[in-house]
Amino acid sequence: MKTEKVNICWLRRDLRLQDNAALYHALKSNIPVLLLFIFDRNILDDLNDPKDARVTFIYKRLKALEKELEQKGSSLLIRYGVPEQIWPELLQEYSINAVYTNHDYEPYAKDRDDTLAEYLRSEDISFHSYKDQVIFERKEILKSDGKPYTVFTPYFRQWKMKLNDFYVKSYPVEKYDQNFFQTKSLLFPELAELGFEESELSFPAVTFEEKLAAYEERRDFPADDATTRLGIHLRFGTVSIRAAANSAIQAGAEKWLSELAWRDFYMMILYHFPHIVTHSFKPAYDQIKWLNKAEDFEAWKNGKTGYPIVDAGMNQLNQTGYMHNRVRMIVGSFLTKHLLIDWRWGETYFAEKLLDYELASNVGGWQWACGCGNDAAPYFRVFNPELQAKKFDPENKYIYKWAPEYKQGKHVQPIVDHAFARERILKVFKEALKD
Repeated sequence: MKTEKVNICWLRRDLRLQDNAALYHALKSNIPVLLLFIFDRNILDDLNDPKDARVTFIYKRLKALEKELEQKGSSLLIRYGVPEQIWPELLQEYSINAVYTNHDYEPYAKDRDDTLAEYLRSEDISFHSYKDQVIFERKEILKSDGKPYTVFTPYFRQWKMKLNDFYVKSYPVEKYDQNFFQTKSLLFPELAELGFEESELSFPAVTFEEKLAAYEERRDFPADDATTRLGIHLRFGTVSIRAAANSAIQAGAEKWLSELAWRDFYMMILYHFPHIVTHSFKPAYDQIKWLNKAEDFEAWKNGKTGYPIVDAGMNQLNQTGYMHNRVRMIVGSFLTKHLLIDWRWGETYFAEKLLDYELASNVGGWQWACGCGNDAAPYFRVFNPELQAKKFDPENKYIYKWAPEYKQGKHVQPIVDHAFARERILKVFKEALKD
């Protein structure tokens, strides 16, 4: 027997009850709202590590949401499988009035949601999707000719001009708490039933506000605890992007606000130019003749390049699922420009390892490091890892923490000479771009 009419609010990248656009609109409709989360096998089956820390993070967060919902007399509906099979099953179990969710801009997600919307329409069920994970999306920041910006600086200028209280206003979800679907606890699967084990990695706390005052001055020094570490919380929506932007505005933290704008920018680029997932933003760069030596890639992955700052960064990534932002640029430049390895190899490795992995930002960052992305800087920007280390880790604190062999004098021979590598990559790039 089916339930009374319900609205389903499908959580994906918005694992919170507060300031959630889709949840607000679902509750405001005055039809009882049941929250749904699907452990999507289309995504999970591509993960290689049964201890993938991101699955553990999601699982623990859902457990916390379940407790919050219990206080409201409701529960969380968890399903495991592929959405195209799960939704027909849900329609058999529940009398669904409408489905509410928040936009997801990644290619798989767009196809998934388009397919679902069409299916629901055929069943006479409405599908509502809202902007939630960005401040400005898709076509909200455009050039005067209606085309999307492809360079960040003029984009950010417009982004700031448009930003006002309306765009960072919180959705008052709690006003409609009485509209949660009242039900006893629903079945909550064990992690093992999903084919995963709990990861031992630790997750950063939400303490970003205390970092904002010194962010601009110290953000580039990896030995300092000066970055917000908010990436994973923005990725999975455990913190609202509007709350984050509000905090930046109140603290006068313009540089950190620009980091949030970079996130919007890359999401917008992915929407308008979906080819960047597998191809360079600038098509000519797909002509680059990469060396792609497997042994060099292994040395890079395992922190055995002989360049202390590169090895320290890779060790930090492998051990914690995190890498400092400045170091991400250094190791990205090193892989593509010193070792002449395709940026897609690095992007794929980061996708496996980063707790805060975000397709749009990761692809954007890797193409920036390579010089093949939507970036005003020319391709001949080649970071010198030794100079970068002297500038941003002058006392070797970061290097000695994550690559202690250098403190012990056991470092390995550099895998490639910097001057030689720089000359080689410039030659290769010029050859690829001569047409």
